Amino acid sequence: MNPAHLVEIDEHGVSCHHQDGRIDVVRWDKVRAVLIETSDRDPFESDVFWILVSERGECVIPQGATGSAELLARLQHLDGFDNLAVIEAMASTDNRRFVCWTAPV
Repeated sequence: MNPAHLVEIDEHGVSCHHQDGRIDVVRWDKVRAVLIETSDRDPFESDVFWILVSERGECVIPQGATGSAELLARLQHLDGFDNLAVIEAMASTDNRRFVCWTAPV
């Protein structure tokens, strides 16, 4: 768990409070894509990030942030969410982005 980051989820959206005081926020009805970004960084640093993309930007959530398990459970309710992309991302040690979901057009 990464207590330096806190994820809050409610019926309106999700926010991530970062250790530097920054807060990323996105409303559920504005999410256009859900990505996982992986990196080849030192394993003692965050190297997997959830990215919720909206028209206004990205809500970036490090894996292990407090509340991130609840985030995955909520995201899995999105119609067409790709659990295989999650599995592939969690096995990655490269600098990559995996698309887990995109909003219908």
